[in-house]
Amino acid sequence: MRIGLAADNGNWHKARLKAALEHLGAEPVLFSLADVAIVTGGHEPLRVPGFPDALPDGVLLRTVAGGTFEATTMRLGVLHALVASGTTVWNSPTGIERSVDKAMTSLLIDRAGLPTPGTFVVSKREAAAEIVAREAGPGRPLVLKPLFGSQGEGLQLIETPDDLPDEDAVSRVYYLQRYIARRDGLWRDYRVFVCEGRAIAGMIREGDGWITNVHRGGRPLSWDMPPAAADLAERAAAAVGVDYTGIDLVEDGEGGFLVLEVNSMPAWSGLQKVTETDIALAVARGFLNAVRAARPPRLVSALG
Repeated sequence: MRIGLAADNGNWHKARLKAALEHLGAEPVLFSLADVAIVTGGHEPLRVPGFPDALPDGVLLRTVAGGTFEATTMRLGVLHALVASGTTVWNSPTGIERSVDKAMTSLLIDRAGLPTPGTFVVSKREAAAEIVAREAGPGRPLVLKPLFGSQGEGLQLIETPDDLPDEDAVSRVYYLQRYIARRDGLWRDYRVFVCEGRAIAGMIREGDGWITNVHRGGRPLSWDMPPAAADLAERAAAAVGVDYTGIDLVEDGEGGFLVLEVNSMPAWSGLQKVTETDIALAVARGFLNAVRAARPPRLVSALG
């Protein structure tokens, strides 16, 4: 199999995925989506570094190279073109687009009938102010999140309309979600890692403030994951259409859980510290299974 590993940053994750693929017998070619070119007039207009004669059978994505909106659009277009050519891409560009856009994630989670905090997405500050005046107040804030943000960056608690930033500061999209406080006062939520439709590992994330992301100083703690949490995470992954993912959950205060976010390019260095599951190996195995399933071996007739 011709296997590509697209990983522009995060050397820890890149090294482990590469080692896992090699352990399973694959020889991954490392490349960046930023180096893919489109050149017409030849046998194949899509030119992927390391694959001069044919497109890869599979591409495992760890990251999509950052850049401008135009550059990101081109790179997602490259992934769509790979899928159209028959290349297996994990996660698929459709899954990435759905999960990177928090508004679309919330829409899909709600349409699937899965529990999630009340969420409001509007484009104008006036509309956002009306929502805050109606839904928030001292001690019961809404969380303002960047539509395309990750790792806890840019989150704000909003209690009054005056707390709202200007439209340009939020790229003209106000994504507001009800803040779910724990009754015990702890700052704690949960991360469940789902691969091939199955919850394979989970952890508690506990912080010294309300943002618990490990990247922002949250502490990963071991967790005996309840079946209800595993089931909800698996259904959330299916609703968004991601092959491997980190699902963020919070307790609903009534013995259940709510889906906060679905991450299509999850980090797992913190989770790996508190689980015996080899996450990189699970992702590599699931990815190679998908490549093989898309390309069943040819049967050679015994009669020649």
